Amino acid sequence: MNAPTLLQPLLVIAVLLVLAFPLGRYMTSVFDGSAWAVRRLGRPLESGLYKLAGVDPDAEMSWRRYGFSLLLFSGLGTVFLYAILRLQQWLPLNPQAMAAMTPDAAFNTAVSFVTNTNWQEYGGEGTLGYFAQMVGLTVQNFLSAATGIAVAVALIRGFARHGAATIGNFWVDLTRITLYVLAPLAVGVALVLASQGVIQTFAPSREVATLQTTTYQTPKLDAAGNPLKDAQGTPVMQDGKADRQTLALGPVASQEAIKLVGTNGGGFFNANSAHPFENPTPLSNVVQVLAMLLIPAALCVVFGEMVGDRRQGKALLAAMTIAFAVGVGAELAFEQSGNPVFATLHVDQDAGALQAGGNAEGKETRFGIAQSALFTVTTTATSSGATDAAHDSLTPLGGLVPMLFMQLGEMIFGGVGSGLYSMLAFAVLAVFIAGLMIGRTPEYLGKKIEAYEMKMVAVAVLLTPFLVLIGTAIAVMSRAGAAGILNPGAHGFSEVLYAFSSAANNNGSAFAGLTVNTPFYNVLLGIAMWLGRFVWIVPVLAIAGALAGKKRLAQTAGTLPTHGPLFVTLLLGTIVLVGALTYVPALALGPVVEHLTMRATPQARDPLSPRLDKPATR
Repeated sequence: MNAPTLLQPLLVIAVLLVLAFPLGRYMTSVFDGSAWAVRRLGRPLESGLYKLAGVDPDAEMSWRRYGFSLLLFSGLGTVFLYAILRLQQWLPLNPQAMAAMTPDAAFNTAVSFVTNTNWQEYGGEGTLGYFAQMVGLTVQNFLSAATGIAVAVALIRGFARHGAATIGNFWVDLTRITLYVLAPLAVGVALVLASQGVIQTFAPSREVATLQTTTYQTPKLDAAGNPLKDAQGTPVMQDGKADRQTLALGPVASQEAIKLVGTNGGGFFNANSAHPFENPTPLSNVVQVLAMLLIPAALCVVFGEMVGDRRQGKALLAAMTIAFAVGVGAELAFEQSGNPVFATLHVDQDAGALQAGGNAEGKETRFGIAQSALFTVTTTATSSGATDAAHDSLTPLGGLVPMLFMQLGEMIFGGVGSGLYSMLAFAVLAVFIAGLMIGRTPEYLGKKIEAYEMKMVAVAVLLTPFLVLIGTAIAVMSRAGAAGILNPGAHGFSEVLYAFSSAANNNGSAFAGLTVNTPFYNVLLGIAMWLGRFVWIVPVLAIAGALAGKKRLAQTAGTLPTHGPLFVTLLLGTIVLVGALTYVPALALGPVVEHLTMRATPQARDPLSPRLDKPATR
């Protein structure tokens, strides 16, 4: 691993930290209504929306009403998107005359985008028209992201308030996040991406001449479509050529921007951010990485600002940054170590200065191993799921890193909103463990952590492992699930484990190699996505309501400081401990076994090398 390789992620982290603090302070002013954009610029539009919807912006909600409003809104969004996907053949802006999705695929896709998962078992350019992409998917990209941020803000209010019965107004939070945070950032990122070559057009797909003509031979067919044969029974061949190619077009930059800013991840094209129309240059690749990380990092600053102690937000940001840097370093090391099986086949894995050697399979030559590894960790450390490389082509341990980042709950940095409230749930768990060790009632930010809060944390923390492991077990044990596994053995198990880790943790990326466009996987993964999103949110809102009603206790000599290196270490240790205890057995059956198999006596598979178990003969 050379200096330029290490410099790239370090520069990205440095730029991220520089941008996170001003954005976090601006977002805080949006949430409390003091921002100039809220008071002056958007007030007429905001007021008109409240009046149209019959919402009283001054009426705050209990956590139950807040949660009910959120679930109702998400349920209606699912029905609306499902209808668009099932009726798109009659809708406008469908120049390629795309047909309706099947019921199971439409169910999976609707749930996927409403839950901010954006799992795609279809190819976007060959399945959906422009109306479905824009009015269906892109709108939900905004709304699902705003929903996650709203829950995080509600939880922060729970810590910040004392003796209160309310945690805010869901409709006000949703509106302000969309109007003043997501929309401006999405417009800015879209313009930057368009300047790099990301397309934005309503023109239909275009057929163009290729730069090179490919010639080939095919069997000649009779009128019935059967191959013609000569007197000797040999098929009669005819020359053919390919000199034309169909280029799919569409409104890509607008969808790409919110896909990244909202950590949604659903690509306009099947190849996602590996497609040159979605991600054309190394600069656009770095911009996409920063766009995925920006709001999750800024929300840590929001936390410190709203609770009145900036050190608390910096501690969470430090924990996320340290874990992210370790993950990127591990991914770079595993991918640049190469594949020992190639060495036995005498394949030179030194791909030159661009790749700096290593496993270049499945990587875009525009980005190389360094940027591909950075993007891979970013998309699974957040809940984005966008990809600029083939995750199925990662080395076994290179595939373990993004899988483990998802399984840890995607709190490093996590999705917009979901990353922060997941991290805060683990922070509560960490102070509870610390309290057990010293025999003291745990406290966090002056609030006692009692039995009710710990029950809600337990429900949230244990839910996703349950969904991942039970779903994987059902898939590999059932005939319908096993039928989709195209790679037998450890790698096939890894593909199934990755799929359920992605769905239950609302990520959306995939290992590929697994046939998931079937009623079995569409329904089972759809259920995992829905429960993984909303059975997490309900306990989080319950915690917010309970904490908001408590009085803040004064700090004493026995109070555990939650803003220093000791707490950051305790928090990271708790995350790793829970993840290790939960997922290590499953990971051992998948990527670990595959890694050991790949490394096992490669000389024994090399026909040009002497056997190690026999002495050389003369």
